[in-house]
Amino acid sequence: MTLPAPDDRGGHAVMDPRTTALLVMDYQRGILASLPEPADAEALLSRVAGAIAGMRAYGAVIAYVRAGFTEADWAAIPPANRTFSVIGRQHLLHHEEPDTAFHERLAPEPGDITVRKTRYGALSTTDLDRRLRDRGVTTLVIAGLTTSGVVLSTVTDAADRDYRLYILSDCVADPDPKIHQTLMSGVFPRMAHVIDTAGLRSIFR
Repeated sequence: MTLPAPDDRGGHAVMDPRTTALLVMDYQRGILASLPEPADAEALLSRVAGAIAGMRAYGAVIAYVRAGFTEADWAAIPPANRTFSVIGRQHLLHHEEPDTAFHERLAPEPGDITVRKTRYGALSTTDLDRRLRDRGVTTLVIAGLTTSGVVLSTVTDAADRDYRLYILSDCVADPDPKIHQTLMSGVFPRMAHVIDTAGLRSIFR
């Protein structure tokens, strides 16, 4: 099936913070360590922290997503799952390990949504969709690690669920720069509006 080009009419209208959520996804120490340059991680953290503070000031919902597994989660992963069966066999990303906690610079506050997932996407193994809908959220702003993991999976799933989507280009990253660029320039613009943190501030004005 060939899809039509996206219709961008009105795509950058002013957001209503009452129906908008910022998803802060997989900003965990262990995942940050997979990035090639430590300085890049520090810059990312600063930009995401700024986006959180800005959106919180406008009254938007802040939702935190992290990957973490219990013993039961490991046991439930079927061998057919090429990625997550490895995590299960090697007992990786235990939910109580320090490396799976939210990074302390981006700590959730009371009233924020927090969820723990056991697959790539933020929606498929959590109650995040229901909790967002309960708050009237129809627009998602995406910040996450990695571009080819949680960001790709969540954007695809959220687009199918008819959310209006914005991806913060300077708040997502991937260990593979070529894959990152392909997704940001060739894939995501068909499903979402790709902006940066400066553009986010202008949309909320």
